[in-house]
Amino acid sequence: MIQNWFEETLYDHWRQSFRVTREITRIKGPMQDIALFETPGFGRVLTLDGVIQVTTGDEFIYHEMLAHVPVYAHGAVRSVCVVGGGDGGMLRELLKHRSVERAVLVEIDAAVVDFCRQHLPSVSDGAFDDPRTAIVIADGIEYMARCREKFDLIVIDSTDPIGPGGVLFTEPFYKDCARCLTPDGIVVNQNGVPFLQGEEITDTWKRRRPHYADVSYYLAAVPTYVGGFMALGWASASTRARTESSETIRARFAAAPVATRYYTPDIHKASFALPPYIREYIGK
Repeated sequence: MIQNWFEETLYDHWRQSFRVTREITRIKGPMQDIALFETPGFGRVLTLDGVIQVTTGDEFIYHEMLAHVPVYAHGAVRSVCVVGGGDGGMLRELLKHRSVERAVLVEIDAAVVDFCRQHLPSVSDGAFDDPRTAIVIADGIEYMARCREKFDLIVIDSTDPIGPGGVLFTEPFYKDCARCLTPDGIVVNQNGVPFLQGEEITDTWKRRRPHYADVSYYLAAVPTYVGGFMALGWASASTRARTESSETIRARFAAAPVATRYYTPDIHKASFALPPYIREYIGK
């Protein structure tokens, strides 16, 4: 029996493979090559330039942790900006919160949004058409440099620091994000798998420290992003949100619950406990 396999080659020394039961579509966009295929274990898998971005099997873990941790930590998020996130999963989770009045999605590649609307509607689950959503097709770094709006939360839902997503890991971008925060505002982003991408932890730490009162990381275990824990970057204009007590987080969740499959208030607090091998990357 002939079997087709997709092999991701993000690392030059380690590869992971997925058995492909059906290739749904493949297009060469103006900025990136986009492909979608089905697998037995992970459902539909979206790739950009050969690197896996999202799978319908486990995307809920990543999206829930990048959305709900800062929302419940802040306690009064009304305005959010998502940079990247063209699949719509981050919008979906953020808009579960009734407190959110405005959500701006800044995506550099319109082809990704159109593609995901058509082929991955379950990921966005109507979030693109929510009246609170504003979709802006623009380069994230240019948008933030010009932005005069203030946000309670900025979520950087980007690719790894290669290709179009590379500029979203630079100090000028982080500085502009800091300027666009409200006094207790928070910035979160995906920061790679520390065991394999430790330099991302170190670089982000150094680039954010001059511009935020509080810089740290928290963790999630996402099967697709192999190599151990995935690091999620945290930066805030104040030190309050990250240190809120377990009791406070539980009370906020009880008062304004959302449906989740991974996030809980207990996981929220535990996710900020960093193993020594990760703390080494930031000199702690």
